Amino acid sequence: MVLAEMGLAPIWRLRAQGSAPPLPDAVTPVAASATIAGTAPSVVNAAIGSTDRHATIPVMGWSDLKQAVPACTACGLHAGRKQAVFGVGDECADWLLVGEAPGSEEDRLGEPFVGPAGRLLDAMLAALELKRGHKVYIANVLKCRPPGNRNPEPAEVAQCTPYLVRQIGLIQPRLIVAMGRFAAQTLLATDATIASLRGRVHHYAGVPLIVTYHPAYLLRNMPDKAKAWADLVFARRTIAALAAGR
Repeated sequence: MVLAEMGLAPIWRLRAQGSAPPLPDAVTPVAASATIAGTAPSVVNAAIGSTDRHATIPVMGWSDLKQAVPACTACGLHAGRKQAVFGVGDECADWLLVGEAPGSEEDRLGEPFVGPAGRLLDAMLAALELKRGHKVYIANVLKCRPPGNRNPEPAEVAQCTPYLVRQIGLIQPRLIVAMGRFAAQTLLATDATIASLRGRVHHYAGVPLIVTYHPAYLLRNMPDKAKAWADLVFARRTIAALAAGR
């Protein structure tokens, strides 16, 4: 009954802003560092097979990065992938949504968040009058699917995170939404729970960051859709405050 009133079943509808967690008194955007946000010449050939990936990836442009990810063999996940899942959307997006890793459908199609979880995410975005590809970019911490959709291993996260960091630097989003435990813990360098991280504005490289549940988790835990909706309304209010200069 509560979910129906909130417009979360069977579709998402924007509800009054009063249901969201309180907005902080001040949310001030801080520019990302010049190292992360800079542009660079072609370096993909140097990066592939290089022992100093952490020096080459941070200076890649979009073209080089899109070549480097599918060619990456830095961890064992490359051996079992059908294709790497780079990310999709507006490369000058205001919203950057970050998930965990590709699933089987993502691995097959080469695009993040397809299948049931992707349809739920698209419905959530539509409720905010957003859609993938328009002011929204979607990516994952890992670019290759872990076998059996198991949890990412620390070494895999360590090898793949530089690609995400560079995507953030190139996009320079107004807001990052970390969806799920691995995205939140990776970007915030913490082992805190989702429950303890929700409802407030964090920052990554100067970019405001909000934590919410992963859409795949929501498909298994329907009551938490209400909490996720509150997080998204909070995100919407936060980015509106940033646009207004508050």
